[in-house]
Amino acid sequence: MRTATTIEASGGDWRETVDFVLEAEKLGLDICWVAEAWGSDAPSPLGFLAARTERMLLGSGVIQLGTRSPVTLAQTAMTLAHLSDGRFLLGLGASGPQVVEGLHGIPFARPLARMRETVEIIRSSFTGEKISYQGRQFTIPLPSGEGRPMRLSLDAVPVPIYLAALSPKMLELTGEIADGWLGTSFVPEGADAYFTHLDAGLARAGRTRAGLDVCQGAEINIVSDPALLGGIVGSRKKELAFSLGGMGSGSTNFYNNAYSRQGWAEVAAQVRERWQAGDRDGAAALVTDEMVLATTLIGTEEMVRERLGVWRDAGVDTVRLYPAGDTLEARLANLAQGIDLVRALDLGT
Repeated sequence: MRTATTIEASGGDWRETVDFVLEAEKLGLDICWVAEAWGSDAPSPLGFLAARTERMLLGSGVIQLGTRSPVTLAQTAMTLAHLSDGRFLLGLGASGPQVVEGLHGIPFARPLARMRETVEIIRSSFTGEKISYQGRQFTIPLPSGEGRPMRLSLDAVPVPIYLAALSPKMLELTGEIADGWLGTSFVPEGADAYFTHLDAGLARAGRTRAGLDVCQGAEINIVSDPALLGGIVGSRKKELAFSLGGMGSGSTNFYNNAYSRQGWAEVAAQVRERWQAGDRDGAAALVTDEMVLATTLIGTEEMVRERLGVWRDAGVDTVRLYPAGDTLEARLANLAQGIDLVRALDLGT
C-alpha cells in the first residue's frame, strides 16, 4: 500500500502545516491531499506546496463540483501539474446541498450527470485540442453566441482524476471513468457496500480493480498505554456524530447513508435525529465503540498493524493517514509509526 495524508490550509498555523508536510515527505509519505470544504480553497496551498516539496505527489482532496467551470478545473489541474513537475492528482467531489446551495448559491441538481460531463470536458482539455462539447449539462462553445472552439495554450499534460464517492451511483461512475477513488467511512468487513458498485462501473468500462487506485482514509492514533484507549475512542464519538448528523441537510447526508449500508442503519438514523434536534451530546452517546474502531486506525500498535492488514486484504491500495496529536511532534510521531507499519506489512515483516 502507498501512504497519504490530508491537510487543510484554513485554521491553525499555516507555517506549522507546511512543516508537517515537509517532514512527512522526509518520512517517505507518498501523497499529500489538500482538502477544500468551506474554508480555504485547495489549489492555492497546492501551488505553494509544489514549490516546497520535491518527491511526493500532491492532490486536491477534493475540489467541489460546480464551484468552477470544467475548463477552469482543467486549467487548474494542468497548471499545478506543470508547477509540480507532473506530481499533481485532481480530486473532485460532488459535495452536498448544504455547501453547494447554502454557501455557493448553486443548485445541487443532477450531480451524477454533471460529474460525468465535467470529467469528459476536463479530459478533452488535457489533449491540447480545441474544446467542443455538447451535453445535457454543458455546451461548449455557448450556442448562438460569438464564441468558437478554442484550445488551452498550456502544454498538453494528462492528469490522473480521482473521484470522492459514497453513493452507489457515484461509486459506479467512479469505477467507470476515474483513475482513483477517494473514499471515507470505510469498514473493510463491509467493503462490498462500496466494491459492488465500483466493480459494476469498472465492468461497464471493460476495466478491472487493478486499474483503479482505491484510496481510503482514517484517523490514526497509536496508543502506547491500552488503559487510555477507552478515553480516546470516547473523544472521537462526537466527531463521528457530526458526520452522521451534521454533514449535509436533514434529508441528504451521504455519510449517514454510507454507515447505514454497512450495518448501522438504526443507530445512524437515531444519531441524525438527535443531532438535527440540537442534542449533540445525546447524538454522540449513541455512537458505539465498534463504530469508531471499525472505521479508524485507533489502538495499540498491534491493533493498528492488524487493521492495516485487513484494509490491504480488503483491496485498499493507498491508505490516507490522519494522525492524531495536540502538537506537531505528536502528529508526526503517529504518522511515522503508521508509515513504518505499512512498509513492514508490504515487506511481510
